[in-house]
Amino acid sequence: MPTRRKEGPLHRQIAEKIRQEILKGTFTEGAQLPTEMELVKRFSASRPTVGQALRQLQFEGLIERRAGAGTFVRRAAGDAGGRGGLWGLIIPGLGNTEIFEPICAEIAVQARQHGANLLWSADARQNLAPAEQAMDLCQQCLRGKVNGVFFAPLELTEHKDDVNRRIVDSLGNSGIPVVFLDRDLHPAPRRSGYDLVSMDHFSAGLMVTAHLLQQGARSPRFVAPPRSASSVGLRIAGFREALAQHGVPAQKKHVCIGDAGDAAFVSDLVQQADAVVCANDHTAAHLLRALERQGVRVPRDLRLAGFDDTKYATLLSVALTTIHQPCREIGRVAALTMLERIGNPHLPPRQILLGGELVVRDSCGAGKRDRGTRNE
Repeated sequence: MPTRRKEGPLHRQIAEKIRQEILKGTFTEGAQLPTEMELVKRFSASRPTVGQALRQLQFEGLIERRAGAGTFVRRAAGDAGGRGGLWGLIIPGLGNTEIFEPICAEIAVQARQHGANLLWSADARQNLAPAEQAMDLCQQCLRGKVNGVFFAPLELTEHKDDVNRRIVDSLGNSGIPVVFLDRDLHPAPRRSGYDLVSMDHFSAGLMVTAHLLQQGARSPRFVAPPRSASSVGLRIAGFREALAQHGVPAQKKHVCIGDAGDAAFVSDLVQQADAVVCANDHTAAHLLRALERQGVRVPRDLRLAGFDDTKYATLLSVALTTIHQPCREIGRVAALTMLERIGNPHLPPRQILLGGELVVRDSCGAGKRDRGTRNE
């Protein structure tokens, strides 16, 4: 029986167990799975928990649920003939990082449609530190002799650059193609020799900053935690470009690296800024709570925006203006990129950037007055 405490939410443990049984052939294409009540008994779980696990697998395209008949393993569509082989995912903390779940779910759907299998472990070894977890996932991929790996390089971790390089070198030495998701190994303009599929972070940073300036901001700042990913560096570059386009002279103080929940850091920030672009929605949520503790009102005293459009962006005390990531499309394009890379290993490395969408909510102070973007 799965253990909830060490391995993550029980529904994900159940989904992972059934997923691996499907990929290993315990349940073959077209085979009927045990009934929900049989799974309830097997996993000592409630029926809603089992139902949640099955919905996750259905969302990934691994199973289909037929009214009055039961739950069946989906047959692979198309005539790919298994040309994709076995794909691996190296995304530490996948179960805790919201944008990667829909990306990876779409990769799973595309894998099934193109006759590939996916070595997926959404909650594997969550008790490990991120760097150890990444290396563990890499070893799983090497042992499984995967045909390609989707990799989101580590961020926010000491020695992340060294760990990322070790992983890429290990895969490269084994002749395994790599497609980066969301971010490259190196800060721009430097590029690694691997395919990358992500949102256009530079344009997204420019877009959201320009919006705040258009709403009347005069002293915007960009806030990011230490050791952020290269994608955050691109968002900062877009932020600076928007300032330049609006005639705001570039200064070092415009970018503030620190803990958005730290009282002293936030107090200093409030003295400088009338608007803040945060590295992501997670940072924005921490900053919003810190601002409220100091009596700073958003958006009246300070305008606020983030990136990613996470589910909780609308649930904060002030709904967050943000950039919506095209996660499903990133997953679809990444899968097709992997197929092309496996089919033609000598293609030059590609960088495929997809557009984000500005979602205007209360935190920027625009509300329904803004007509150039999506309003909520």
